[in-house]
Amino acid sequence: MGYTTLWKRLSPVQLNIAIQAFSLISIFFEGYDQGVMGGVNASPRYVTEVGIGEPNGKVTDTVHQGGIVSVYYVGCIFGCFAGGWAADRVGRINGLFMASVFALIGGALQAATQSSDFIIVARVITGIGTGALTGITPVLVAETSTATHRGGFLGYVFIANYLGIAVAYWLSFGLAFVQNGYSDLRWRFLLAFQCLPALILLAGIKLLPDSPRYLASVGRLDDAREVLHHIRGPDQPAAVEREFLEITAATKNKESQSGSSPLQFARILAGRSGPAHAGQHLGRRAWLCLALQIMASWTGITAVTAYSPVLLSAAGYDELTQNGLAGGLSTVGILGTIISAQIVDRLGRRVCLMGGAVGLFIVNLIAASVYEAAGAQPEKAATLAPVAVAMLFLMNLCYAATWGTVAFLVPTEMWASEMRAQGNGFGITGWAIGVGWTVLVNPVMLGKLGGRTYFLFAGLNLLWVPVVYLFYPETAGRSLESIDVLFSTSKPFVWDMERAYREHGNILQQPTGSATESEGDKGDLVHGEHV
Repeated sequence: MGYTTLWKRLSPVQLNIAIQAFSLISIFFEGYDQGVMGGVNASPRYVTEVGIGEPNGKVTDTVHQGGIVSVYYVGCIFGCFAGGWAADRVGRINGLFMASVFALIGGALQAATQSSDFIIVARVITGIGTGALTGITPVLVAETSTATHRGGFLGYVFIANYLGIAVAYWLSFGLAFVQNGYSDLRWRFLLAFQCLPALILLAGIKLLPDSPRYLASVGRLDDAREVLHHIRGPDQPAAVEREFLEITAATKNKESQSGSSPLQFARILAGRSGPAHAGQHLGRRAWLCLALQIMASWTGITAVTAYSPVLLSAAGYDELTQNGLAGGLSTVGILGTIISAQIVDRLGRRVCLMGGAVGLFIVNLIAASVYEAAGAQPEKAATLAPVAVAMLFLMNLCYAATWGTVAFLVPTEMWASEMRAQGNGFGITGWAIGVGWTVLVNPVMLGKLGGRTYFLFAGLNLLWVPVVYLFYPETAGRSLESIDVLFSTSKPFVWDMERAYREHGNILQQPTGSATESEGDKGDLVHGEHV
């Protein structure tokens, strides 16, 4: 038995744990790399190495500093599409293997930085790896999970995101004591540490089988059946066989459709996906994925994650306390993700998103009011500081329990198997645009508006509630194959999608090719896409 077939020796429980473990490592890399630059930017030796400030660590070129941080997300955008495109052709496991190569090389180059140009190139390479890892991993988890536990499994995987951010913060906190913070070890070790999860992925990801849905999409039905039975176990053979029949039925419905190319991503966004995908409304799916992640970034969480020391400084805390509390903020996200794993399948995606937006509206409103009160009455700032900090913690907890998982989960459920990995790239692109955008503009907003920035975040969260209610259908508890039917109608509203689902949601009762268009929607095609 070869190295790549060792998974056959594992029991179903062991195999599912292995899939979860490597998925955790993949998302840990993303979380760590997202949080590491906060500690790196605080290192005086790094500031002088890349030429953005003075020997005492004071940054004088904030635009340059922000550019080094943000260029990473350019790599992420390219990586999520390139990685997804590859994963839909050579498999989820091979896609993750190639992504880990980029992640390892990029991490090593960042740690070896000699100049500004050097780290910019290294950050782009790391971003390519991160974008691919973050795009493919949720797809692998979704395609190997049951419909009733899909959200919970991904929720547990995304614990690693906050764990990675927390480790980055706590390592930065500890390394700040080495030579009073004036050492190359402080920032080079922070950047080198990300090579460890990349190495583990590189060494072990090939131990896993590919997802049964990918195998079926490329015609390897016997392999798909074998993997599915091995993942699900022998307890419910009838349910497993039904799931396999749904997978094969959906595959037959797509047999006449051609695979997409990288150029087609732009065509999809423009609503020109072509006759091969007529009636699937790929453009709508793409914009829903993009918008969901951008909305998530504008809940206020990016300001807390990236600029928590600044916010804590505004609350009146000294530098040591700021660093400790910043680590605590990321750590509480782990608790929120555990909560998410427990509720996302029980309550559904829509309730989590709308409920989370309402909760974040309230928290942002209170935070803004506290900052305003402290500004108007400076003598009460010390008394109000704990309330402001409590709101930051609550914001992190509320976001992690709702949007933090669901925004990554829903895009993996919206696409058919033959383009799920590359389709999920639209979601990861939305994440990269949203985070990259907010990282750049939040300092300006906080500088100009101060605590009133949170009033803006509160208003945006209130706006997200009707957007979700109107346009985002429920995907919890539904098979990935039947979710495709939700987008068979040309009408974009949830109630129309639900009507299409009631009529055509039973995949096994649909004749080949009939589950792609609802009655009444035929004939609305313009250039291969519904209006």
